[in-house]
Amino acid sequence: MSGSNVSWPRQLGLHAGDWVVVRSREEILATLDRNARLDNLPFQPEMLAFCGQRMRVAKVAHKTCDTINKTGGRRMLDAVHLEGGRCNGAAHGGCEADCVFFWKEAWLRREDDVPSQVSGTTACTPQDVERAVFKPGEAGQPDPAYVCQTTSLYEATTLLRWWDVRQYVRDVTTGNHGALHIAKLLVAAWYRRLVGLGVGYRLLVGLYDRWQRLTGGKPFPVGTGTIPDGKPTPHEVLDLKPGDWVEVKSPKEIQATITRSGFNRGMRYDMEMAKYSGERHRVQMRVSRLINEQTGKMMQMKSACIQLEDVYCRAECTPMRLACPRASNTYWREIWLRRVDGPETPPPQS
Repeated sequence: MSGSNVSWPRQLGLHAGDWVVVRSREEILATLDRNARLDNLPFQPEMLAFCGQRMRVAKVAHKTCDTINKTGGRRMLDAVHLEGGRCNGAAHGGCEADCVFFWKEAWLRREDDVPSQVSGTTACTPQDVERAVFKPGEAGQPDPAYVCQTTSLYEATTLLRWWDVRQYVRDVTTGNHGALHIAKLLVAAWYRRLVGLGVGYRLLVGLYDRWQRLTGGKPFPVGTGTIPDGKPTPHEVLDLKPGDWVEVKSPKEIQATITRSGFNRGMRYDMEMAKYSGERHRVQMRVSRLINEQTGKMMQMKSACIQLEDVYCRAECTPMRLACPRASNTYWREIWLRRVDGPETPPPQS
């Protein structure tokens, strides 16, 4: 561990649901190198606001997904996600991605542990944390390239093969998921691979959808559309605002608005989003500024996309990253939504 006289453990053996306290700024700085990193994972200035807070572990971040080089799953060591621990983008040009933070266990302590004393100088200073927000030489530029946990995830993790069964065992032993849920995900993944062979596609999808209707489930997840690649895609303006209620359109309605590669005006409709079809949710925010995970550059959207409350990637059907605990936000074109007056009214009880 980087720093001077750091004596506390970097592994706490945390489980989902455990309560922890975020260590003080001085304690965390003592774990970081001059680039404000521990195990190549940056500690961001936005995280300082959580120092001293009592928070609950949402998921153990033992794995994540590679959104940079698209290699599939990645293994993360000694980290968790905390409930409510998301980035507000204040130090990163106002980025509105609202990403969930990764918290190294060395930055946390259990409730009954006393704070540790830091003596001597540390390798990292508060100024280093602020400086590390930018790629070298980019500070002060009109269009700088930013550095954050999301842009650095590939170098802070190692490859995790989808067929490594130990990850699914750990999903259960850490409390991230129940054993039955993981078993269902694996069976469904096997079925989708069978469908992907192309033999009897319509029959297999039809059987799947029929079973889902009988059990109250969602139809077979599809992330492809009907519009040829390269052709223009339709646009709709609802002028949605935070707090508005919407209903996610059916898969068939959405597929009519996206290309065969799954895009509508540059935004991809991910198959993980199909599970929300027919559900009603409130608009959380309009998103117009996002940092590109590959380049670190700020992207300005020509038209804002929509983020919905409690709607995020649950990693239930995407190949090679099942049960990823990252809870990345999903972004919606307004044409994939319809206005409604409010949540569904439950049927009267007899």
